[in-house]
Amino acid sequence: MVEFRNVSMSYDKGSDVLKDISFKLEPGSMHFLTGPSGAGKTSLLKLMYLAHRPSRGEIIMFGQDVSKASRTELPKLRRRIGVVFQDFRLLDHMSAVENVALPLRIAGGSGPQINEHVEELLRWVGLDDRMNANPSTLSGGEKQRVAIARAVIRRPDILLADEPTGNVDPEMGERLMYLFVELNKLGTTIVIATHDTGLVEKIGASKLHLEGGNLLHIEGTMNDFEEES
Repeated sequence: MVEFRNVSMSYDKGSDVLKDISFKLEPGSMHFLTGPSGAGKTSLLKLMYLAHRPSRGEIIMFGQDVSKASRTELPKLRRRIGVVFQDFRLLDHMSAVENVALPLRIAGGSGPQINEHVEELLRWVGLDDRMNANPSTLSGGEKQRVAIARAVIRRPDILLADEPTGNVDPEMGERLMYLFVELNKLGTTIVIATHDTGLVEKIGASKLHLEGGNLLHIEGTMNDFEEES
């Protein structure tokens, strides 16, 4: 479960960019985070992947108030969270395969099984011929797909995605969204920040809508979304 209890957030003691946010996400649920640019979507995701602490309030994840977690506890908590960043954050000195395999290796995995699993996922997102390419040689859309593969490779408890279809064409956008839906069916709680109203309407799920740092929670129903052949 993820629960925000009257959470506010500001940067460098400025005015609040998020104001008394409260909501609860049940385990294994899927949600879209919507709102205009500057509404606070990325700031809310930063709180959820523990990159920032709230100015006020409590954030309950994994059965504890993570806003009060010590620095030694944070790495272990973050390993349970997959994140797709808008700026990708790929390691330039590593190939696509190595970037995607990194979470598995950090968790202690080794051997050919890892590469087999990673290569299968990269083929699925259409990067068959780019597996050994370094990020500097990839297009924005290709980088986006590598970043998504890296975020989902360990089947995290929580997946957070910031505009995950913003750099790909509509067909690939739907394919990636199908990957998120399938991951959600396996029990991962998913929150996707997006401006793509078409995909939001097609999939359904609930919406967390931000306006000026204030949250309007609009309930929705998950549609039967399947990958088109």
